[in-house]
Amino acid sequence: MRFGIRTLDEARLEGRTVLCRVDINQPVDRKSGTLKSTARIEACVPTLKELSQKGARVVILAHQGSDIEYKNFYSTAPHALALSGFLGRKVGFIDDVTGPAARAAIKNLKNGDLLLLDNVRFCSEEQTLFELELKLSHEEQAKTEVVRKLAPLADLYVCDAFAAAHRDQPSLCGFEQVMPSYMGRLFEREYVVISELMQRPEHPCVYVLGGAKVGDAFLMMDTVLSRGMADMVLTGGLVANILLAAKGDNIGQGSLEFIRKSGNAQHIDTARSLLEHHIGKISLPRALAYLADGKRQEAALPDLPESAAALDISSDDARHYAGIIRSAKTIFVNGPMGVFEDAETETGTKIVWDALGDTKGYTVIGGGDSITATGKYGKAGQIDYICTGGGALIRFLSGEELPVVKALRHAASVFP
Repeated sequence: MRFGIRTLDEARLEGRTVLCRVDINQPVDRKSGTLKSTARIEACVPTLKELSQKGARVVILAHQGSDIEYKNFYSTAPHALALSGFLGRKVGFIDDVTGPAARAAIKNLKNGDLLLLDNVRFCSEEQTLFELELKLSHEEQAKTEVVRKLAPLADLYVCDAFAAAHRDQPSLCGFEQVMPSYMGRLFEREYVVISELMQRPEHPCVYVLGGAKVGDAFLMMDTVLSRGMADMVLTGGLVANILLAAKGDNIGQGSLEFIRKSGNAQHIDTARSLLEHHIGKISLPRALAYLADGKRQEAALPDLPESAAALDISSDDARHYAGIIRSAKTIFVNGPMGVFEDAETETGTKIVWDALGDTKGYTVIGGGDSITATGKYGKAGQIDYICTGGGALIRFLSGEELPVVKALRHAASVFP
């Protein structure tokens, strides 16, 4: 047992049916039906291989797509193919989650077999809107359809989804209420590495925060700066735009409209408070990049065209950030500096990632977009630790007990 959670070293697996929740959510090319990245899939392979080789009947639960907008959901069928390649054996797939077909397929598994169910977020109770509106307790989650239909078919539950550990959903926190539960090898490794770094980061310690998923970033910034865990926070992407808007700087009407439409205007008051309480410790871009007739343009904030939509930090700001990163001893990164997928707006992210590859400091990168950027710029071998979690990493660094950690600890105490 580690951190009050049972590990696979304590589990008897042969001949037992295991429900294994993983996070293999990856960018999908919808035209070809293929995955653009397999980093998270590869990360959970050691756990699945161990379960299979020790004779378990493995039922894999996973989600695919944004948890807010239904249009982003996608089948996990391509993931089964990718897993089969990494494991060197067939991973079955069924386009069902809790229905009769899925339950029959689970009952027919033999020792060592692996079966991936379809996207759990096709079940309404697995969607974050359901989580945020109803706020079910873990005991109530145990009574949802996913748990009621699948738990009776299994002997134990394994969670290897550290990347989703900040979510409070039935497939993540409900099974622990009704059956013996364990953390997988990936979950264990990420928990240990991040815990040790969090307790003893070498200074100067710099946080680089960007991307479009900003809620967790604003929750965490005050904690790490107030407690002296971070000496400086470098900002880009939507995080920077919200902070600049809170400060009253010009970021263009296109940027302001995006903040409003994406539901992130609620963070402006928090951003304003952060800037007031941590003067000099939050670095903001002084110029932004936008597109004009499809071409990259950069302008200082006062000179930014009124209708502009900021899509990247400026080259000068990126080089300034790069200098800070190269002189830091510990660097935590969550989120790119802009829309790095497009050549015209990738400059800021590329410069920052080049510095991450060069620095002698200990680098930790977390989150799907950050991992994708790391792969795009060929920096995987130069980053000290790549964490599959983005939101989970940030919540963990803020000192919050993650919902899945709480659920797994509960299971360890209830099912000795």
